[in-house]
Amino acid sequence: MSLRLFRIAWVIARFRLDTLIPVERLPGVLRFSMKLSPLRLLPTGPHTRGKRLRLALEALGPIFVKFGQMLSTRRDLLPPDIADELKRLQDQVPPFPGDQACALVEEELGVDIDVAFAEFTRDPLASASIAQVHGARLHSGEDVVVKIIRPNIDGVMRKDIGLLYTFAHLLKRVPEARRLRPVEVVADYESTLFDELDLHKEAANTSQLKRNFRDSPLLYAPSIHWPLTRKRVMVQERIHGIPVADLEALIAAGIDLRRLAERGVEIFFTQVFRDNFFHADMHPGNIFVSAENPHDPQYIAIDCGIVGSLTREDQDYLARNLLAFFRQDYYEVAVLHIESGWVGEDTRANEFAAAIRAVCEPILEKPLKDISFGQVLLGLFQTARRFNMEVQPQLVLLQKTLLNIEGLGRQLYPDLDLWSTAKPYLERWMKERAGPRGFWDALTKHAPELSRQLPELPVLAHQALARSEDNHRQHRQQTEALNALRRRLRGTGARARRLRFGALLLALALAWQPLWEWSQSQPWPVLAAAALGLLLIAWR
Repeated sequence: MSLRLFRIAWVIARFRLDTLIPVERLPGVLRFSMKLSPLRLLPTGPHTRGKRLRLALEALGPIFVKFGQMLSTRRDLLPPDIADELKRLQDQVPPFPGDQACALVEEELGVDIDVAFAEFTRDPLASASIAQVHGARLHSGEDVVVKIIRPNIDGVMRKDIGLLYTFAHLLKRVPEARRLRPVEVVADYESTLFDELDLHKEAANTSQLKRNFRDSPLLYAPSIHWPLTRKRVMVQERIHGIPVADLEALIAAGIDLRRLAERGVEIFFTQVFRDNFFHADMHPGNIFVSAENPHDPQYIAIDCGIVGSLTREDQDYLARNLLAFFRQDYYEVAVLHIESGWVGEDTRANEFAAAIRAVCEPILEKPLKDISFGQVLLGLFQTARRFNMEVQPQLVLLQKTLLNIEGLGRQLYPDLDLWSTAKPYLERWMKERAGPRGFWDALTKHAPELSRQLPELPVLAHQALARSEDNHRQHRQQTEALNALRRRLRGTGARARRLRFGALLLALALAWQPLWEWSQSQPWPVLAAAALGLLLIAWR
């Protein structure tokens, strides 16, 4: 662990990442410390600040590259030069050698590369943080791509996850940070990240996404070639499309960018609420656009290594929260947060609603280009801290995906009205979920189980009535036993008091003469105390 920390510190110093910190915005003590930092003695080198940041993230490994990929989708939060460099992390990470890729494929498949493929391109088509992709052709003539996991990557990832756990446990000791649930968030991230190392899971996720959007004009997912798919090697259909971040190519192809942006929002809500299965790594390197029908554009999604889903309860609460937000019913938002347990039960709904209103009201009914999400997120974070709202680990993937979608929409069509696009879909979904159709779908879904249990209902009802009668009889017997015990105890107490009083009288009678002589020589406080003691003994 200490070696990994030393390496991180060395990379920060080597690429002079301290120069990216806006020193003028720091508090006085930190600003003074930064000016005295020995790092200022090191040269920054010939590279620009954006390239130095990209090279540093690449040197630190896949977890840091993932972070850079996420940042690259938010050009509204970054200077253009840094955003352009981080964009290269999406599919231009330095590759590993082609000969090594061939050896890995042969090791996984157990056959020579020429037996498995009619052609295999040794130069990669794209290279990312965890895997790289090569072009190939099957003996049947079908063009495919071969995705290969980077060698020895799991060891580096485990060290970084261990480092994140160390930071999370330290953060957990800070009282204000406990509500962020850092350990649970890291555990959820660990599970998600290591799922990417098993290409069997990614292939299954891709097949599920393709099934969910079969014959849909919204989204296309490539087919998987299962006979040549293994844990570290996946073979899938080669797709042809325009990278969603290549605006010049999209405009040249005549793509309707407004329609494309609106469909991105619709795809997100369809995956989350209709299918409960959403692509959770939708950075621009994984999204393409089909140019076959420019006026009715279709997305193409690849790299389904990270997917998310919600419980039915989280789905309902999320949909109701969003609808209340779109309707500007902040009191309903507050009540739903309290009911779901996301804030404490002692939270006053009207105060929480007022705090949310102050943050969210300025951004409603505005296009994406006029919304400062940085300020909104900061305001919501301060509100959450004030009301001790806990982070929900199961929603972290969803929040990350929503940020990616919003970043894509801002690039494609800044005038997009996110609220008016999403609100009708949510209203329709809620109506279908809670209306007659939803009831009928639920009944149809559970019909086989109900039909199996229906003949048993009379027996189950009789058993339930018998258990209820037995419970009532036992309760009555217990009550009678308790009453008898109370009466016995009361009788025992009365007898004990009589015995004590009789014993006291007998003792006084036998010892009367000595006591009388003793009392003649005692002062009155001693006699009063003795009388009080005898009274207490008799009363007890």
